[in-house]
Amino acid sequence: MADDTNMKSHVATYGSMIGVMKWGAMACALLVAIVIWLIA
Repeated sequence: MADDTNMKSHVATYGSMIGVMKWGAMACALLVAIVIWLIA
């Protein structure tokens, strides 16, 4: 099992990564909408 220090750093890294992925997905969806709007 991971010790407490490793677990705290893991939770912090996981939270940061989820935030980056959330904003990245929203940016990608916006970019797709703009490209579809330009093509149509």
